[in-house]
Amino acid sequence: MATDTSIRIGGLTLKNPVTVASGTAGYGEELSNIIDISNLGAVFTKGLSIEPRHGSRGNRVLETPSGLLNSIGLENVGLREFIDKKLPFLLAKKAVVIPNIAGHSEEENVELCSILSSTEGIAALELNVSCPNVKEGGMAFGTDLNIFTSLLEKTRKAAKTTLIVKLSPNVTDIASFALRAQETGADAVSAVNTFLGMKIDVKTKRPYFQNKVAGLSGPAIRPLAVRAVYQIYEKLLTIPVIGEGGISSLEDMLEFMMAGASAVSVGTMSLVEPSLSRSLIEKLEEYMTQNGISHLKEIIGTAH
Repeated sequence: MATDTSIRIGGLTLKNPVTVASGTAGYGEELSNIIDISNLGAVFTKGLSIEPRHGSRGNRVLETPSGLLNSIGLENVGLREFIDKKLPFLLAKKAVVIPNIAGHSEEENVELCSILSSTEGIAALELNVSCPNVKEGGMAFGTDLNIFTSLLEKTRKAAKTTLIVKLSPNVTDIASFALRAQETGADAVSAVNTFLGMKIDVKTKRPYFQNKVAGLSGPAIRPLAVRAVYQIYEKLLTIPVIGEGGISSLEDMLEFMMAGASAVSVGTMSLVEPSLSRSLIEKLEEYMTQNGISHLKEIIGTAH
């Protein structure tokens, strides 16, 4: 029986629903030494700013039970080096490239969307609304609905390609933010980004991370992320959801898809098993064949 694993995300058709999450596979270089990244649905690159960022000082990562705390501080090479050096590598490997946009102001995000969406080889853009808005006292774009709306209205006009909004889970009602993204013209949403967490060093009696709070990811957040995807799917009318949060097996991926995700992103567990995304593609095809499933539409949202 022939199986069709392709999925439509805005104006983009992915050959399969398995992608790697922003920040967990760099710019694809290290991962390409282990798997053929052209076989992935897409590669979401590290969050980009216009100028290079050195990121956080001090401690940056800490393993927790079933998870990982990180405070990388959006370290990245900057827009120019990405276009000149990182993008050509990804395109030479025939990867589907989706840069993550991580500006600290509306203006920076608009400029990044405008330039990157006009750059040859960019398949889509992912807007990271968990970034702090420096002009609004450091509050994340994705936690205030009015600031979120303003950002999306401006970036949607600037982006000339498929626009995916990566939602913050650190809100009371994530589905309302997803609905607003749909209303302002986003082509899809990613759910979810990291949850805010913290570690106290009991020896120094101080926070372990210089920024005090850090992002929690990995299997520890999966039940929370599945719940978020389920709630978003019930509220959204037209645009797809990309599910992410601690995926480590075919069962995890199917959970997200049955909750309503059209595609998934593998993140923290790629650090444990770098070939995980490849095996998920293979296992999904086997599952569909064994269960007489011809298209992903027969899986997506079936838990509702």
